[in-house]
Amino acid sequence: MSSTHHFPASSRLIEREHFILIVKWIASILQIMGYSATAFGFTPLNIYLFLIGLVGWFSVGLLWRDKAIMLIHVVALAAMIAGLITA
Repeated sequence: MSSTHHFPASSRLIEREHFILIVKWIASILQIMGYSATAFGFTPLNIYLFLIGLVGWFSVGLLWRDKAIMLIHVVALAAMIAGLITA
């Protein structure tokens, strides 16, 4: 009998957390790039970067069931849409 135990549930949890970690960092980097693009006047690239970062962080909020993260990114999306409509 093998002494090695496999814990598929814990393995899935680790994979899920690793996935979330990757999404968080990619979304964060893209949002920072969006700020930089705004500072240097690279439009509409800044909007695309912000949008991708925003969707990434909203997804993290969903996966974590974190309403505060979801709220701030829904509000940011609404503000971005309002700004695009009135521009």
